[in-house]
Amino acid sequence: METILEVNKLSKAFQKRQVLKGIGFEVKRGEILCFLGPNGAGKSTTIHILTGALPSSEGEVLYKGVPISKQLRSYKRELGVVPQDLALYEELSAERNVLFFAGLYGIRGSALAHAVEEAIQLAGLADRRHDKVKTFSGGMKRRLNIACAIAHRPELVIMDEPTVGIDPQSRNHILECIRKLRDNGVTILYSTHYMEEVEAIASRIIIMDHGHIIAEGTKETLKEEIQGEKQYGIELEPGSHIQEELFYRVEGVKFVEIKEDRIEVVSLKDIENLDRIISLLTDQGVKIRNIESRTASLETVFLKLTGRKLRD
Repeated sequence: METILEVNKLSKAFQKRQVLKGIGFEVKRGEILCFLGPNGAGKSTTIHILTGALPSSEGEVLYKGVPISKQLRSYKRELGVVPQDLALYEELSAERNVLFFAGLYGIRGSALAHAVEEAIQLAGLADRRHDKVKTFSGGMKRRLNIACAIAHRPELVIMDEPTVGIDPQSRNHILECIRKLRDNGVTILYSTHYMEEVEAIASRIIIMDHGHIIAEGTKETLKEEIQGEKQYGIELEPGSHIQEELFYRVEGVKFVEIKEDRIEVVSLKDIENLDRIISLLTDQGVKIRNIESRTASLETVFLKLTGRKLRD
């Protein structure tokens, strides 16, 4: 596939703190490239540089083979940005908001009316187009935020956590909207804290930590990283308590995470140790409600690579 965006040796420092440390990657036309990483990994800084809102300290970003610094105005005309913080006028209607943002790109007359209609329909807001934004739910505002970013039909859309704090129905609608954009040939860069969203839409994934890219690939290739491991999900009786450290005494156990009344255990595939894990729990007086063996998840890959939860 054609490379639409190329990032070379990108670095960024704020005073003496190095946030990005020479990262590089390519974005192919028509793909959905998702960024994952714990807080402080460098995702937001990367997004801000790619949108042209922040200069890099070193390195360059090329759009269609030309540095964006040499074509910033034309680059931004072909770019749609969905910021994490809502950029909407609360006292205006949904339609007036989309009209305003699309008009900034020089669209006029019937072309503007058609572009606005198309964006509002895609966001699922046709029946509320004349209502003021201040009457909208959080999920509706997020969908309108996307409509404002895509009304001028950009070739490249950058989305920075566009589903923060919304209901499941709005999240599903937004993910479906993103898939439709991809099917129409739009290239999408997507930063999120939600692993299930990446599972649902990603063509390719970049995992960042401490200013570096530590893994890159499709969901399938990343999961192959832990083919030599197996995963158990253990459900306990409510109110159970046990220390994570005890599990590491069991041969083969590589990672343990306790979430309230559920334990996630990652172990070497070739070592049979489930009976010892069960014995450990029963010896501690912990009652087991259910045990399931699962294939590797994207979250397991992430935890193995970073050693941290996504929101650490």
